[in-house]
This record gives sequence, structure tokens and C-alpha cells, in this order.
Amino acid sequence: MKLISAVTLTAAVCLLMVIAVGAKNSPQDDTAAFYNSKCVMCHGKKAEKKFDTTMTDDQLVDVVLKGKKAEKPPNMPAYGEKGVTAEQAKALVDHMKALKAAP
Repeated sequence: MKLISAVTLTAAVCLLMVIAVGAKNSPQDDTAAFYNSKCVMCHGKKAEKKFDTTMTDDQLVDVVLKGKKAEKPPNMPAYGEKGVTAEQAKALVDHMKALKAAP
């Protein structure tokens, strides 16, 4: 009886762990949340401001990571110094391109 209870308890814990992992935000949700909290104030809800789509993805990722001094403030901060990885910066660039392309 104790063995059955232990197996049942272990299975229940495993099931809860699977549910908890599945409930986490997707990377896209994290990217959208980051954009909304850090970027939308300067770039707009549709990435319609201060976003040069003529630049290559590598150049845009570089700007996200290293920042850029604008002709007039505010300047683009260097998010690489704040812990943003190249992969996250690329996801952010992709997100901004999708926003800009959406009707």
C-alpha cells in the first residue's frame, strides 16, 4: 500500500512539473513583453519610429547589443551590457520587423 501511494505521489508531482513547464511563457511572449516594457516608448507600438529596416539583421542586432547615438536624444541603450544575448537581440529584431510589416 505504501508503494502504491509513493508511486501515485511521484506520478502526481511529475504531472504537475510537466504542467508548470508547459505554462511558462514562450520565447515570443518574452520578446513581446521586453519590447513593450523597454522599446515601445521610443519605437512605437508598430516599430514605426527609429527602426531602419534597410539595415541587415546583423547590423540591427549589433545596435541592440551595443547601442547607438542618435542625431538627437534619446540614444539607443546598449542592451548587451544589461544582459541581453545575441539570440535575444535577434528575436527582438524579428519581432520588430513583424510589427512593422503588420497592417
